[in-house]
Amino acid sequence: MPHRTFLWFIFPSLAAMILFIAMPIASVLIQSLYVEHEQVIVLGETCGPFGCTPSTTVDVEATAQLKEDAPLGRFNGLGTYLDRGHLAVNELRMAWAISDGLGDFLSRVMNLPFYKALAFTMTFTFVVTPLVIVLGLAIALGVNGLPKMLKGPTIFVSLLPMIVTPLIGSLILFWMIDADGIIGKTLQVIFDDPDLSLKASPTLTWIVLIIYGVWHSAPFAFIVFYAGLQTVPEETLEAAMIDGASRWERIRYVVIPHMAPLVVFISLMQLMDNFRVFEPIVGFSAQANATSLSYIIYSDLRGDQQQFGSAAATSMLTILGVAVLLTPVLIRTWRDFNRKRA
Repeated sequence: MPHRTFLWFIFPSLAAMILFIAMPIASVLIQSLYVEHEQVIVLGETCGPFGCTPSTTVDVEATAQLKEDAPLGRFNGLGTYLDRGHLAVNELRMAWAISDGLGDFLSRVMNLPFYKALAFTMTFTFVVTPLVIVLGLAIALGVNGLPKMLKGPTIFVSLLPMIVTPLIGSLILFWMIDADGIIGKTLQVIFDDPDLSLKASPTLTWIVLIIYGVWHSAPFAFIVFYAGLQTVPEETLEAAMIDGASRWERIRYVVIPHMAPLVVFISLMQLMDNFRVFEPIVGFSAQANATSLSYIIYSDLRGDQQQFGSAAATSMLTILGVAVLLTPVLIRTWRDFNRKRA
């Protein structure tokens, strides 16, 4: 295809990407370099019969004029990225200087809001993603082996977690694990502990959130793998059976290599989705025990004191984190593509 024709062919998609992806990211990057204006404080004295006392008042007009003159806020450069709410460079340096060892240093780091959220985000991403891939493939293989009469109802039931809105699904599971819910009450009976609560322990909260993440995302992997199983060459499977290959050997040496491109696709999608985990934390009201980078952005933007610069900085760090996670997968995909072309 001539270069001119190819350029016109991709122009609509390229224009949409610039308009709806590149420009918003550039806008967020610019906003992350600014912080909100402080209120203009006027110092004065309040005098009475018994003397004068210092007083402070907010100059509303001057504050409004300041915001009108510089709507983006006060330029702060990389200060927002380096403050205590984000990379906390000074706090890390101080923690390393006063720590007794690596364990003490890590415990101090985990008290910083950004690194606490990053720890849960990374744990959620690297645990949920492989479990979703393995469970999705297992369900697909199981459904593919069912009689034709049972496939339809089984596929419908398997897709229910994906059909339910994430926030609604997390709320349902939240009610189930409550002390008065069916799961919470059952565990209290099993362990003979009426005070047992899954929501009181940070570790149990993380486990529940991870279980929910797998439950909600596994149907997506299942439906992609199930569609891919329909394209596995029957001749290759029959040849493997003739050679005496067991079911596991056919799956390992025939099915899984054939599904490798789908594994890469699902890995990319899951890495991006799981790194932006947000709805389960809100649904489970788990912010006391588990926060994510997306939840920090949400916290900065809600309420009366909205911190746009802080939210923008966290957004850029989240985008950078997603890019770092996807880079190895994209590099491997590019190498495989070039190897096939050669």
